Amino acid sequence: MSAQSIIHIMGFKLVIVDDAAFIREAMKSLLEDSEIQCVGEASDGEEALQVIERCQPDVVILDLILPKKNGIEVAAELMRKKSRAQVIACSTEGQESLMIQAIDAGCNNFLTKPFTAESLKKVLFAALAKPPKIRAADAS
Repeated sequence: MSAQSIIHIMGFKLVIVDDAAFIREAMKSLLEDSEIQCVGEASDGEEALQVIERCQPDVVILDLILPKKNGIEVAAELMRKKSRAQVIACSTEGQESLMIQAIDAGCNNFLTKPFTAESLKKVLFAALAKPPKIRAADAS
């Protein structure tokens, strides 16, 4: 049985962070028929850190353009706190430099808006198949 099948059977917890409510709702709607449980959502970077701390998700989908703290700052703070969540950066097409910064800050993967149910699920399962990122200083 593949890792993707095992993850799908076991299910996992997701937090969605996006300042646009319709994006959060669209993601939840696209995931309704799966074993993916949305356990929390946030509309800004500060709220995201609180929700992630409280919910301890397996995966976070993190918009990069957020009020209060942007997604890159949130990803970097999660790395400092040694969060075990897989973080997927999410942004619109044409923002490749932001995506590179997000990966450097600790995101494990990225999702480009607009997205489909298939692309959303594919990036979620790909992120779960990877070990969490750790800082070089943590590896020793």
